[in-house]
Amino acid sequence: MANLNLTLKVWRQKNANDEGHIETYDAKDIPQEASFLEMLDIVNERIIEDGGNPIHFDHDCREGICGMCSLTINGIPHSKERGITTCQLHMRKFNDGDTIWIEPFRAKAFPVVKDLVTDRGAFDRIIAAGGFIDVRTGSAPDANSMPVEKRLADEAFDAAACIGCGACVAACKNASAMLFVSAKVSHLNKLPQGQPEKDKRALAMVRQMDEEGFGNCTNQYECEAVCPKEISADNIAKLNRDYALAAAKEGLV
Repeated sequence: MANLNLTLKVWRQKNANDEGHIETYDAKDIPQEASFLEMLDIVNERIIEDGGNPIHFDHDCREGICGMCSLTINGIPHSKERGITTCQLHMRKFNDGDTIWIEPFRAKAFPVVKDLVTDRGAFDRIIAAGGFIDVRTGSAPDANSMPVEKRLADEAFDAAACIGCGACVAACKNASAMLFVSAKVSHLNKLPQGQPEKDKRALAMVRQMDEEGFGNCTNQYECEAVCPKEISADNIAKLNRDYALAAAKEGLV
């Protein structure tokens, strides 16, 4: 397989207060078997050798587990390939001579730290608001002591697959975090362990989401289309129902 010669258009930004701009880099002799992040590593090595400032980007597991590698590639979060994160994208998906535009996830609630790195701490604060259950710690309960209907178990497991990468926010024209929040609420609210705090959870996490400055959902489904774990937008409908019911109960109290 012949190596690739590419042109990169990369967003460079010193900090959150800098206006930022696009810089052009030649990515020559890139192996097709390299991952997208390995390609950036190769380019950075050459930039450093030439005395330049390397491109800053986030990464950790490089296995599609953590979601830290979130980049917008040619205008699409994680690229046009379905069901993968940026680190799972391989250069064989590109053609020799291609121009690739690489930018950070764009959202008011995700301020740019530097270059392609954004601060997604807003997601952490939403989780802290209610993405947990209060249970007795200590010895593990017997697996059969709390029966769960298989349909609910499967739906909860699917929702729990969300890795919190933020692609849903970056793809949404309103920068809505509803898919993320609905996945985190649903996977607990569908299980017996999550029932005692179901109403409190829905209210707290949605209100924290609004406080962080995310936009509203208008059901365009861009979020579902770009989600690397293919989280269903059906969770958003469930969250709306849970929130409306919890708000009604709160009003009565």
